[in-house]
Amino acid sequence: METIIPIKGAVKYKITLDPTVWIFDDRRLDLTTYFTEQKEDDDEDLMYLKNAGAHWSREIMEGATYPPTLKTERKFDRQGMKTGTFGMEIKHFLKNAEIEENAERVVFELQDGTEHAFSIEEAFTIIFKYSQDGKPINDGGPVHLIFGDGSNIDNPIKNIAAIRVE
Repeated sequence: METIIPIKGAVKYKITLDPTVWIFDDRRLDLTTYFTEQKEDDDEDLMYLKNAGAHWSREIMEGATYPPTLKTERKFDRQGMKTGTFGMEIKHFLKNAEIEENAERVVFELQDGTEHAFSIEEAFTIIFKYSQDGKPINDGGPVHLIFGDGSNIDNPIKNIAAIRVE
């Protein structure tokens, strides 16, 4: 089983994805609660402005803070990482690859040669499940494709070999 998934086609940067390192990524989603919790629509620009404003206010009130040290840096939930089921939205990677303006769809190529195509808007909502109960996905892996609404959580698209933008 190949664990590297390339993004190719109508993109400015052809990149490769390695799901085996996503467990340490702060953007990971806990799929045990993701589809059952109330979601807030977060506008990324609005969130940036709120965070920048909060940082500015803190700087004014408290002064500059020093970089994190081993004693102050964020701790990982090691037990959660060992037992959790996690996924990652692929919009982050599609943005990094910079889809060309003339592109119309994103095609997921499977290992058996079949394909699943989605509009670019739909593709931005797709989640790659990469961990089940703290273990990498080996059966049909390295990732399972789950729709953003969770409608196929029990029957995901498996055996993703590549992502092609057309």
